[in-house]
Amino acid sequence: MDRRMTHADNLIHQFDTVLRTLVPKAAQPSRPSPANAQPEGAMDEEQRRHVAGLMRINHTGEVCAQALYQGQGMAAKLTETRAKMEEAAAEEIDHLAWCDQRLQELDDRTSYLNPMFYAASFGLGALAGAVGDRVSLGFVAATEEQVGHHLDAHLKKLPIDDKRSRAVLEQMRIDEAQHEQWALESGGQRFPLPVKWGMRLVSKVMTKSVYRL
Repeated sequence: MDRRMTHADNLIHQFDTVLRTLVPKAAQPSRPSPANAQPEGAMDEEQRRHVAGLMRINHTGEVCAQALYQGQGMAAKLTETRAKMEEAAAEEIDHLAWCDQRLQELDDRTSYLNPMFYAASFGLGALAGAVGDRVSLGFVAATEEQVGHHLDAHLKKLPIDDKRSRAVLEQMRIDEAQHEQWALESGGQRFPLPVKWGMRLVSKVMTKSVYRL
């Protein structure tokens, strides 16, 4: 027999999500990594470090996305919006796990700054959700648009022989575009350019710091 989740249940669920997001190797994807179907390409040490830096950025981006969706879902006014946020967050867990797996293959690590970015993103998500579902959905759309730009740029920067990383980023690009479209079709507010420029600036700070840290 189903029962309604209590406040304690929600807290436990949130804590479990934080652990699965921040602890390396803890996230379990619902889909196999697209990299599994591709051979490992030849890379020298400099190329390997560069790819690891890019994948670390993408992993932290997924940490932020997971935190945003959790914060927004918690504060969402409409049940349908909350359910969609949870569905999108599940797909972001796939991305998180795929990037983590790729970093392990590259004999590298996730960012030391992830806890800080998770906390900041969760707060922003909860704030957007508290303002209203239309603003919250608009924030999703604007965020996914920024992520799409990053992925496009990283796809161009990958070594030509790194088909495993490329397969991961290409599938992530497809999923993020679908999230952006869903958010807008669900009534998300289109943010003005100055707001998007501000988000882009914050994003640049994240990418510069996470590439090495």
